[in-house]
Amino acid sequence: MAIATERFTALDVFRGMTICFMIIVNAPGSGADVWAPLDHAPWIGFTPTDLVFPSFLFAVGNALSFSKKKFETDAAFIGKILKRTVIIFLLGYLMYWFPFFHREAGAWVFNPLSHTRIMGVLQRIALCYFFGALIVHYCSQKMSIIISVALLIGYWVFLLLFGETGKEYTMLGNAGTRMDIAILGNDHLYHDKGGPIAFDPEGFLSTMTGIVNVIGGFLAGSFIQRKGKNYESVARLFMCGVLLIALALFWAQFFPIAKKLWTSTFALLTIGIDLLLLGFMVFAIEIKQIKRGTKFFLILGRNSLAIYLLSELMLTVFQTVWVKPQLSFYDWINQVFYQRLFPGAFGTLVFAICYTMLCWLVGYVLDKRKIYIKI
Repeated sequence: MAIATERFTALDVFRGMTICFMIIVNAPGSGADVWAPLDHAPWIGFTPTDLVFPSFLFAVGNALSFSKKKFETDAAFIGKILKRTVIIFLLGYLMYWFPFFHREAGAWVFNPLSHTRIMGVLQRIALCYFFGALIVHYCSQKMSIIISVALLIGYWVFLLLFGETGKEYTMLGNAGTRMDIAILGNDHLYHDKGGPIAFDPEGFLSTMTGIVNVIGGFLAGSFIQRKGKNYESVARLFMCGVLLIALALFWAQFFPIAKKLWTSTFALLTIGIDLLLLGFMVFAIEIKQIKRGTKFFLILGRNSLAIYLLSELMLTVFQTVWVKPQLSFYDWINQVFYQRLFPGAFGTLVFAICYTMLCWLVGYVLDKRKIYIKI
């Protein structure tokens, strides 16, 4: 039996915004250098694009704050989160295996299971959701914060103790990569552009700090529900956000900010920024009642994971279907249309926006028909 909770439009808009920008970032077009803000930091550093994925984990935590009290028994709770974790993880695995075949010497060849990527974006969402849900369900908020601190410090210590000496924060010398290769094997990791170097930015070890993003989102969502839509709530969100950003920047002098390693400083920085964004949205949407434009993001937020999965699968199809030998539909449409009308990096941005609008239209149709796919 579910217990009703008040919904906050700001939280739903926040989730929709993260999906919107996840799609934009993942479909940057081709034929020119990617527009700089749509590209991740090469290694150490931070760009606006690096904020997108942790913000979705933060939104997952927001959603948990509404569902925590909906289960009458522990068995119902465990069954629900375990089922959802398995489904999301398997969908992520199948997404990277799709389309299950590839061209080789002019013929279609089956993609062997021995060379499929095991971890990935949806897989990380699944694991962070699972462990985050367990922590916030069985622990008090104070204990959840203590566990978060332990995860952040523990990850740092693990990298220092088990990474290659002098190369603890490098792609191949960090402890996370060494663990992934030992557990999963080289062939089951991410290979950038099909190259020989195996490194998975969504590996096992860095999932530790991703869990903290979920807990941060849960604490923020719980706070807003407890304190309500008022100026005090906004002020506290702003203060906590600024404090976490300052702490991240100070710690970064010793432990660099790096999305691909999902360092503890990166987790703190992104939670801090998300608190500022959420505070602004609560102020604008809930207090000032500025609703214009929110419908666009609400449509994406109502079928968030389904639309994200669609965007990835459709992108793979565009890159697999050839218009002519060695030229995919994805590259062709960028060459003959987007790069001709908008040459350079701007053309990649225009393509990304158009592609996102295509995915949004699917979401619009689903919303119009009251179809909400819960994964």
